[in-house]
Order: sequence, then C-alpha cells, then structure tokens
Amino acid sequence: MVDYPAFVKASTRLMTVPLVPEIRLYLGDDAIGIWELTEHEVGRSDQQPPFWAFAWAGGQALARYILDHREVVAGRTVLDLGSGSGLTAIAAAVAGAATVLASELDPFAIAAIGLNARLNGVRVSTTGDVLDEDGGDADVVLAADIWYEKQLAARVLGLLQRARARGATVLAGDVGRAFLPAEVLRDLTAYEIPVVADLEDAAVKRARILTLR
Repeated sequence: MVDYPAFVKASTRLMTVPLVPEIRLYLGDDAIGIWELTEHEVGRSDQQPPFWAFAWAGGQALARYILDHREVVAGRTVLDLGSGSGLTAIAAAVAGAATVLASELDPFAIAAIGLNARLNGVRVSTTGDVLDEDGGDADVVLAADIWYEKQLAARVLGLLQRARARGATVLAGDVGRAFLPAEVLRDLTAYEIPVVADLEDAAVKRARILTLR
C-alpha cells in the first residue's frame, strides 16, 4: 500500500513560492524523475505527471491575486479546480475564506495538498471530480493551469459557466495554454513570474488573471 504523504515528503523539499513568499510548499526539482518514481511506487506506467510537485505560473499568479485582493474570498466558500499542490487553495484559506475545497484526482496531489495546508497553518478539504456539476455552494471557483487538454478544458469551462450562472465569482490563472477559452474570458491583471525552465519554454512567463465575460 502506498504511503502517499511519505512519498511526497521524500521526493520533494520545502521551498518558498517565488511570487508568493508568504507560502511554502513541498516542491520538486526534477519532473521526470518524480514522475518515474510515482510510476514505480504505484506499479504501473500510466500514472499522470506530478503536477502537484511544482508551483505553476498560473497558480502563483492566482495565489498572488487572492492575497492582494483578500476581499474576493474573505468569509466566502471557495472551490479550487485541479488544485495540484494546493497553492491557490492555500492562498484562499490564508486570505480568510470561510471554507476551501480542493478538487483533485491524483492521490499524490491529495497528499501534497494536505501536507502543504498543514505546513501553512490552514485547513483545505479535498474532493474528487466535480467537473460535471456547478460548483455546489462555492461562492468563488478558482481554476489555474488547467487548460492544457481539450476535453478537460471543455469540462472546466462548463462548470465555470454553470457556477457563474448561479452567481459565483469565477477566477482563472493561466499563461496561455493551448485550450484556454480566451474568447469567453476577460483580463483582470497579469504578472511576470520566474518559472522552472525545464517545465516551460522560458525562464519567465506572463501569467494572466481572468474571469468570464
């Protein structure tokens, strides 16, 4: 049986997030190496990449935006889609959200979210796939770095539109991934963010904060 929290700790190290120095996370240095280790740990070769082991630019930007505009989440219920390391969910909790729920499928990510939340002294609950729903009772729905696959992007947009229709605030953080639905989004602000060069095509990426038109 896999001890997911122990694996996360053993394969990462504590780091401060560049754009969000208020938050520390268990982060990796070698994406391919960690990916191979996860496949070995679970005994199969179809394990998804370790998105949870890195502070992606869109998540950093959205976390920064939340911490600089705490009124967006303060006292409200928050849902974070494809939470990964839990960075934006943790930022929402730090900024005073009443409750924060992180949606993730990868058990390694769920373990990382729990560890990272405790490390930062906040509580973040986790759940599985919610993309066919409308965000439930969430007042705010967050979606960072999630527009990299066509079918996934379509499902995320569907949830965001349903959440918006029932009155929720919708915020996305992204660097212009292939399936970002730019035609239905409008910009709020942007940040220049240093990133892991091995994971991106540049050392610095411009990450946009967006909401539905």
